[in-house]
Amino acid sequence: RGLLQPGTGTDVCILIQFPPPPSKGAITMTTEDLECLDSGEFLNDVIIDFYLKYLLVQKAPQASVDRSHVFSSFFYKQLTRRDNANEDSTSTPAQVRRHQRVRTWTRHVDIFDKDFLFVPVNQEAHWYLVVICFPGLEEPQYVKRDGSGFVQGDGGEGLGESEGEIHGENRSSSDEDKGKTCEWETKRGGYRDFSVDNMIGSHCRVPLQDNSSDCGLYLLQYAESFLQDPVLHFDFPLNLDHWFSRQKVRGKREEIRDLILHLYRFQQGSLGSEALEDRTDYGNVIQ
Repeated sequence: RGLLQPGTGTDVCILIQFPPPPSKGAITMTTEDLECLDSGEFLNDVIIDFYLKYLLVQKAPQASVDRSHVFSSFFYKQLTRRDNANEDSTSTPAQVRRHQRVRTWTRHVDIFDKDFLFVPVNQEAHWYLVVICFPGLEEPQYVKRDGSGFVQGDGGEGLGESEGEIHGENRSSSDEDKGKTCEWETKRGGYRDFSVDNMIGSHCRVPLQDNSSDCGLYLLQYAESFLQDPVLHFDFPLNLDHWFSRQKVRGKREEIRDLILHLYRFQQGSLGSEALEDRTDYGNVIQ
């Protein structure tokens, strides 16, 4: 059973909404989205956003959820798109225009209160993940947690994954860096420099995909592994070669497919909202 989407020309059925009603900000999953989980297919934005939200709602430790903010897959696309005709590119600086495009995405959250920001990015048919650590810190801090000491950043490290490697966005004059400055001015007032000199990036060694279609799965596993056990030591370059096994990622398509079908059966039986413990802090996920 499912709801047909009119005007598509094909029998595309809505399978689930997650989180289920009456929760707000639900992601709608269709049979067409489910096909992205077939072997050799690229994951689309719906699958990416669904599983990242599922991690925060259900799977990740609450302590990590409270410390993290996950942007949707459309955030970076909106931030970096070309100017529209109605955008004033003559008198408004580029970084201000970029910030204006996404400023409402953070209206319910101060990202500088979070320890970790996750930004899924799709460029040239390749998924990668950017992780910004401790964006609110302006000076190095040494923190003890669970009996182990570690340096909690020096004003915001950047970790990002591209072609299987985590790397920093080392562009000292980039509009993205200046966009962070605009957000700081909006949320905190005053000026702060987010250039590469003050926001260190890292090329990290991580498990790599061995084909051309699993980049989305690796993105999701990077996020899941980080949320399950956040990086504590920031001695660059970070070596995460043994973070997780390649076999773990090989089974992720079926794992996510089974999860969606499990949620489908619950929601078709009108049990979705009762069966799932909804512990979402919607400030952690931008709708």
